[in-house]
Amino acid sequence: MIRRIIHIDEELCNGCGACASACHEGAIAMVDGKAKLTREDYCDGLGDCLPACPTGAIRFEEREAPAYDEAAVLRAKAEKRAHTGCPGARARAMNAPSAASALTHWPVQIKLAPLHAPAFDGADLLIAADCAAYAYASFHRDFMRGRVTLIGCPKLDAVDYSEKLTALLAQNDIRSVTVVRMEVPCCGGIEQAVRRAIAQSGKPLPLQIATLSIDGRIIG
Repeated sequence: MIRRIIHIDEELCNGCGACASACHEGAIAMVDGKAKLTREDYCDGLGDCLPACPTGAIRFEEREAPAYDEAAVLRAKAEKRAHTGCPGARARAMNAPSAASALTHWPVQIKLAPLHAPAFDGADLLIAADCAAYAYASFHRDFMRGRVTLIGCPKLDAVDYSEKLTALLAQNDIRSVTVVRMEVPCCGGIEQAVRRAIAQSGKPLPLQIATLSIDGRIIG
């Protein structure tokens, strides 16, 4: 549909983040030091962000855009309130992985990850035991690159991840799931949670399981 929506001039943006703070719907995020309209369906076209911008980098335009999804905005706000309030839990996206890191988004903890994020659109999802990256030296290169990563430890968190993972899989365009777990028995909890989540999501997603030994070998 053709409707009024904001446009952010990246050349004029100074990365202050004032517009992201002023956007009550959460349509704007800071990506690589610049403001980005990351969720067009969250932008209501009212422009609370315009007067907050000190450089005049934001303006209205009439163009093809998805309709404003108030229900999705309310769900996102509820999810945000459920977080601890720690600034480190704020969702962030990285445009391109660096040579050293294959991480594409933040946060990565299953408990803190939002149910909806641009990184999940069309993603191959990696769900890993948080010990795995320490045991396996080439974890970024062999497992994370090309995938969106979530990590957890079912023993330390003492939660069943399957409910949140079911909602995440059901509500996003996930293409496949890879699980990387350790050989220790408690790590089976993360594998079983993923299997339940795929079954409960109603989507026959391809699933790959990699099991690591504690001395850093792939054994399954």
